[in-house]
Amino acid sequence: MDPILRRNRMPTARMAVQQLGPQLLNGCFHEADRADMVGLNLQGLRNCLSEQFHAHLSGVIEEIFNTSRLLRDLAEQAQIHVSQLPAVFDYLNVILPCLCKTLRDIMSFYEDKSMNKEHRWRTMYHKLGNELPGTTLPARFIMYNQFLRLLQELLTRRSPNFDLNGMESLRLRILQLRAARKIPPPSPIRTDLLRRDEALEFWNRETNSHWAEAIFTQPLPSRREFKHQGRSDAFGPLQQLGHLPPLPRDVKILVKRSFDNDRISVIFFLQLRDQTPSLLIRSKDASRIWVSVRGAHELSIRRENDSVLLLSRWSRSEQKAKPWAILSFLTWEEMVLFYCTFLCLRVRSQLTLNVNPAEFRLRKERRLFQAQIIDDGYRHVLMVFEDSVTGGCRLHAAVWEGKLRACPIWTAFIPPNVSSSWLLRKSKRHIWLRDIQPYVFWEEYRPTNQRKGPFGAFELAFANSEAATRFQELFASSPDVSAASAAPESSERNDRAEEAD
Repeated sequence: MDPILRRNRMPTARMAVQQLGPQLLNGCFHEADRADMVGLNLQGLRNCLSEQFHAHLSGVIEEIFNTSRLLRDLAEQAQIHVSQLPAVFDYLNVILPCLCKTLRDIMSFYEDKSMNKEHRWRTMYHKLGNELPGTTLPARFIMYNQFLRLLQELLTRRSPNFDLNGMESLRLRILQLRAARKIPPPSPIRTDLLRRDEALEFWNRETNSHWAEAIFTQPLPSRREFKHQGRSDAFGPLQQLGHLPPLPRDVKILVKRSFDNDRISVIFFLQLRDQTPSLLIRSKDASRIWVSVRGAHELSIRRENDSVLLLSRWSRSEQKAKPWAILSFLTWEEMVLFYCTFLCLRVRSQLTLNVNPAEFRLRKERRLFQAQIIDDGYRHVLMVFEDSVTGGCRLHAAVWEGKLRACPIWTAFIPPNVSSSWLLRKSKRHIWLRDIQPYVFWEEYRPTNQRKGPFGAFELAFANSEAATRFQELFASSPDVSAASAAPESSERNDRAEEAD
């Protein structure tokens, strides 16, 4: 596929989306695949060379893989932010041909059997590094990646301080490199499509971050890997990349998760106008890219086997549930977080009519404990689950009653081999837990309000002392209440006041 995109006339925004979108997005994936292949070959070359060459080679390899990731991210985000495609088209037409030639030149040097491997690397590094003064081979890919990151910001309009001058400086630098390599000049940039006022307006609506954006950014306290891995797949109905109907302009990408070495990816996004969540799945089959979009309210979720979650849709024509996607996870923790994230987005969507009660339980988990707690001023149900596959344990808080009953509020993974100081009974109804990091699924819940003491222990305030005792007994290594400090804490004073009433 020729990555150089040509245009005979200046299309309108709608025509650009319809005519150029599929070619543009597939061009990004095509070059991402090429970058992966080049990176893997350079890894093999590095393994054959002495250690003195490793540092420079490793720097180039790392940036090439970053290029691949950025190109895929950009193409997937463009599928959601289709209305912004015209603004990035001309910029992509600047970088893609130059990037393509760089990758092809690297492969030409790599495959040149007339030189030994050390000479191939030296020649590649110096010849490509001398094409544009002041731009070594690693610096060239750093330049490409800075440009691609700015393109992502332009596409998603996620920064009010978008550096248009920085993008223009990088564009001119890439054009100099194109000229030095005798690549024909691209079409002129259509500056009328770059509307900063619109980006600022969008940013003002978007500044309040969504809880889902933080879920997969927190480090996992443990990683309980599944022994047996399944295969991820997308069933759709699927359409070729770039052929989906345009989505509303005001959308916010929340989460992206990749499966099977990025052969499959799932993006959660929010339509800001009505706050309705949707999912986009992207699948690669041979050389073709396929996508499908469904509202969270149109899907259901269940654990199919040890490491696999099944997302199903309802087929009106066949009047039965059919698979939309199967997703295989490496760890139990990541499965739990994906499950809870999807479930909360679906339950809280205003388009969701009903939820099967079975969806509130992750199959193959055993409930060890359940009781009511007072949590950040709310009444929640606290449960302890043990996974029968990995043996992992977690705390799980959910809505106690009402329309959203059983909807997850937070979950926290219990570290393996916790020390004796992990649990502390501070009073009849209050227990402090150390080294607990809750993953929160509701924007109004504030876990900091439950942090107590100089070490920021997480406080569980049970509705009655009997429940606190049962929870303490569940963990045999917990110290007795006498281990608490002699001076009564605020939680203990609250217990005494309630007993006096």
